[in-house]
Amino acid sequence: MMIRSLTSFRTLSTLAAVLVTVLCANVASAQEAMGGRSLIDLTAPFSVGLVVIGAAYGISKLASAAYESMARQPEVSGSIQTAMIIAAALIEGFTFFALYICMQAK
Repeated sequence: MMIRSLTSFRTLSTLAAVLVTVLCANVASAQEAMGGRSLIDLTAPFSVGLVVIGAAYGISKLASAAYESMARQPEVSGSIQTAMIIAAALIEGFTFFALYICMQAK
């Protein structure tokens, strides 16, 4: 069972992404030192993209779980909706803070 979970597509794709990043990091830093353009360009637009993808994923998981729980127990939908709105506001607040930090890092 452990070997099957290690060879899943998600695990292998994550390991491949980490491996490519680690292998290209030395080449990118060496190329940047020589005055060329680096291979890994972690600029503000790239960071903003990661922040937005993460926030969208978080809010979608939050809404999905809230709607599923409201469908299962309609009598507590008011409290679930209140908790969902508070959690979504916290996610959006953190997202705006992260976007501000990404734009300030130049």
